[in-house]
Amino acid sequence: MFFVYVLKSQSYKKSYVGHTDNLDRRLKEHNSERNNLTRRYMPWNIVYTEKYDNIDDAVKREKFLKTTTGRRFLKKIFVKIIGKEN
Repeated sequence: MFFVYVLKSQSYKKSYVGHTDNLDRRLKEHNSERNNLTRRYMPWNIVYTEKYDNIDDAVKREKFLKTTTGRRFLKKIFVKIIGKEN
């Protein structure tokens, strides 16, 4: 089982899209000092996930969510979940 996830920084107006086979472990990694890409914007919360049976589908979806169209989709999700456009 694989997951595509979206993180939202608690301290900054930043989000991050990735994929993993273990959401708990990956969130801990993002909230540790070891992750160069995300440590500056800690702490992070998982605000959205999608489940996939294989890694190829998860990677494909992750890449889509990083496109302009994918970002627009996520913005709509954030408005639904969080209630504001950030």
